[in-house]
This record gives sequence, structure tokens and C-alpha cells, in this order.
Amino acid sequence: MQNNFKKTPLFLSILLLIFFCVAFFFLNRLINNQVATSDKILSEWQKEASRREEIKSLNRSIQTIENEKSLIETHFAQSSNIVPFLDTIEGLAPKVGAQAEVTSVDIAKDNTGLMVGIKLSGSFESIYKFLLLLENSPYELEFVSMDIQKTLIKVDPNSKVKTFPWEAVFKIKLLSFINENQ
Repeated sequence: MQNNFKKTPLFLSILLLIFFCVAFFFLNRLINNQVATSDKILSEWQKEASRREEIKSLNRSIQTIENEKSLIETHFAQSSNIVPFLDTIEGLAPKVGAQAEVTSVDIAKDNTGLMVGIKLSGSFESIYKFLLLLENSPYELEFVSMDIQKTLIKVDPNSKVKTFPWEAVFKIKLLSFINENQ
């Protein structure tokens, strides 16, 4: 009997050892699979996080250049909206003490710009200042023709109507014109 008793604990020990080894390898494989899965998920998460950071960076860049973009766009007149350009021209005249009237607006024959005719009345100084303001406007202009004449108007000393002794007719070409119909 004594012989039998020593074999049973040995046999149970070997069974427990085999069971724990199988459990160890099973759990080890399960843990390694989980580590690989978590590494893959972490890698995907980091890629997504870097994409989001890039998107945020691009949005910040777009916001910082938005003001510069709108400033650049003010230098160009589009065919769908030339009214602000014409209002700018007519708005310069009262600043220098003259009267301006846009007489014609047409697209240049070679489609390189917008032709604008302007009739201006005022003193020689105000016409000269108007010309300087036009040259320094944010638009790229080319002066095609210019005719400045002194008018012969008889002034009634009792009249309170302001008369202008000089008249000018300008023909300018707006080179910074975007023709959307082309």
C-alpha cells in the first residue's frame, strides 16, 4: 500500500502541472493576441489623432489667411459685381471737391480689362488730386486717354450755384478685372 500512496500524489502533481502549463500557454496566447490588438488599435488611434491635428492646423491656417484673401480680392473687380469699383471711383470725387460721373462702362475688345469713361468737373487742383487718388487706388488701372480743358462759363456773381472752371474726361482700363463669362 505504501507504494500506491506515493504514486497518487505524483500522478496528481503531474496532472496539475500539465493543467497549469496548458492554462499558462492558453492565457499567454490570449494575452499576446490582446496586446497585438491593442497595439493595432493604438496605432489607428494615433493616426486619427494626427489627422485631426493636421485638420485643426489647416483650419487655423485658413483662418489666418482669410483676411489676406479678402484684402487681395478687393484688388480685383469681377464682372458679376463691378458696382463697388464704380462706387469707389465716384466716391473719390467729393473727397477732393469735384463732381464725377461715370459715362460709359464696357469690356475691352481684347478681353483684357474693363473700359470705364469718367467725366469730372472741378478745379484743376481737385482734378489733379482725383487723378492721384485713382493712381493710388487698390485696383490696377491703365489710363487710356485723358482730356482736361478749362471751360468758358460766365459766372453770375449773384448766383449761389457753384461752377467748376475745369472739366476732364478720363478713359481708364481696369486691368484687375475678372471676366466670369469667358
